[in-house]
Amino acid sequence: MPKNIFNRAHSRTLTKQRKIAVAGVAALGTAALALSAAPSNAETVTTGAPAVTTQVASGTVLKNVKGTVTDQLAAQNVKLDTFAAQKKAADAAAAKKAAEAAAVKKAAQQRVAVQAATRSTQRLQIQPVAAKTYANNLDGWIRQALDIMKTKGIPGSYHGLHKNIMRESSGNPMAINNWDINAINGIPSKGLLQVIPPTFSAYHVPGTSWNIYDPVANITAAANYAADKYGSIDNVNSAY
Repeated sequence: MPKNIFNRAHSRTLTKQRKIAVAGVAALGTAALALSAAPSNAETVTTGAPAVTTQVASGTVLKNVKGTVTDQLAAQNVKLDTFAAQKKAADAAAAKKAAEAAAVKKAAQQRVAVQAATRSTQRLQIQPVAAKTYANNLDGWIRQALDIMKTKGIPGSYHGLHKNIMRESSGNPMAINNWDINAINGIPSKGLLQVIPPTFSAYHVPGTSWNIYDPVANITAAANYAADKYGSIDNVNSAY
């Protein structure tokens, strides 16, 4: 009796499993028929295979989108690189132009400074030097004669001139000797240093008056003669 119960239970279990297996095979068969019945063109999709069609279509679109975006990004990068290169070149050109302009401006400023300095120097050079003035007396005559003698290289000192003038004429520029041998010979000594006319003409100093009575002309001519004969008017201590 127990054996039969076991057999029937076992029989029912097998029968249930067999039904499940058959149902599974039937389901697989239905799916296979549905797949085989689906058209190859994804655009004419029939009911029963929407998932497969959607996956195929979306896969194709995504692939194309990816390629398009990549191409666009590459083109955009090229454009950016080109723009950057152009900007760099433009900046370099602008910097060069600015440097050249600065150099031109600096050169112009230097020229202006040099010209201004040159004009200033020229003004200083052409400014007239005030003429030196001398007193119209013995002291002034001697000092003026000494300045002329210095420019002509004629030796002599204030003391040497003064002592000889005082001995010869007592400081009178119009003095004349009418009694010595020169006067007897018709060529009397004249002026501050009692110079005879031939000596005055021979030793006249350029730039001075040709008037033998002119104090400065008389002094310089006499000092020029004394330098030639005695080395300097300072060496003359008597009539000469």
